[in-house]
Amino acid sequence: MSGTTPTGEQEPAGAAAPVVDPRLLVRERGMAGYVEEFRRKIRGGELGAIPVVVGLIIIAVVFQSLTGTFLTPGNLSNITVYIAGPGLMAVGIVLVLLLGEIDLSVGSMAGLSAAIWAVLSVGQGVNDLLAIVLAIAAGAVVGTIHGFFFAKIGVPAFVVTLAGFLGWSGLQIWIMGSEGTINIPRDSLVRDFNNFYFSDIAAAYGLALLITLGYAAALWTGERRRAAAQLPTRQIVDLAVRIGLVAVASFTVAYVLNQHRGLPLALVIFLAVLIAADFMVRRTSYGRQIFAVGGNAEAARRAGINVVRVRLTVFTIASSLAALGGLFWAAQAGGASKSLGSGNLLMNVIAAAVIGGTSLFGGRGWIWSALLGTLVIQSITTGLNLLGMASEIQYMITGAVLLIAVVVDSVSRRTQRTAGRT
Repeated sequence: MSGTTPTGEQEPAGAAAPVVDPRLLVRERGMAGYVEEFRRKIRGGELGAIPVVVGLIIIAVVFQSLTGTFLTPGNLSNITVYIAGPGLMAVGIVLVLLLGEIDLSVGSMAGLSAAIWAVLSVGQGVNDLLAIVLAIAAGAVVGTIHGFFFAKIGVPAFVVTLAGFLGWSGLQIWIMGSEGTINIPRDSLVRDFNNFYFSDIAAAYGLALLITLGYAAALWTGERRRAAAQLPTRQIVDLAVRIGLVAVASFTVAYVLNQHRGLPLALVIFLAVLIAADFMVRRTSYGRQIFAVGGNAEAARRAGINVVRVRLTVFTIASSLAALGGLFWAAQAGGASKSLGSGNLLMNVIAAAVIGGTSLFGGRGWIWSALLGTLVIQSITTGLNLLGMASEIQYMITGAVLLIAVVVDSVSRRTQRTAGRT
């Protein structure tokens, strides 16, 4: 049958109706639409954070049943402190992985930044805050060097950062000199990274309220923009459920923390970095450029994106976060040493990003992978420590979890290609 166009003109007989992607109508269909969308994603291999969340629940249930103390407020509070250092480094690794690249130098950069801070602050009497800033600045310089050789010269990132892994470890040992270890003074700001807690219960609950209100504001702003652009929007019930879930999670964590010593400074800084990085990746043009370069660098270049700039700045940010994470790592270790940052730190940081849901193949992932993946690894480590398991058992279990995560990622990508999505 013939009809009329939006301008009032007569449509020719037999004209096809415009095709609308049903995925765009999910928001308008309420719960039924989301159930259908969930099924579509599962069939298409888009699992998101589901495997990680399920894994965390299983880990908590298993270790609580075996130890009886895993879910105590003290243990859970300690986990939130222990994840800060490697979690900050994992945020940088997530950004690098979104480019489809790898950074093997984060462990040595962490050790180098701790050495620089310790020698300047403790050894040379430099102002503690200034020493921290200089240590992080050193990370930015190192990342810029890596990014220059990779993005400008064309040396593979694997080779550049492997050379950095060796070279910066050597520089770390040289800076430490004859000192095997430099302990952190009791009045140091770095010591507060591990030991300072906001003991007033209002701090934890206030942060939970701030997170809930911030999330609600972000949702509301996004829906207003979609409405202005005449795009489908979520129903009020949907918004209320989402905000309610965030509120329950936030206030539950706040309640647990207040049962121990209060809100850890380490968690506050880690969450601040996560939120800032997530905003950058999802809400700015620079973040979209990162995904574009990671998805197809040549297509991004032809679209007018400065690929060299994106790659160079991502490596700069990653090394800066590795330097900051190194200071947290030193705070947990009680000081800087020639061996700080060695061992399995690098592998755990990379594993955290991948286990959390960021693809090793580039162009797919999210910043909160750093939190989820680090939580998985630290929960396993803490649970095995409570059981008195040897470190070699921890390595084997962590390696198995990493392998499972990569297999899930590979199968997911293959399923998406089969379903006609990339």
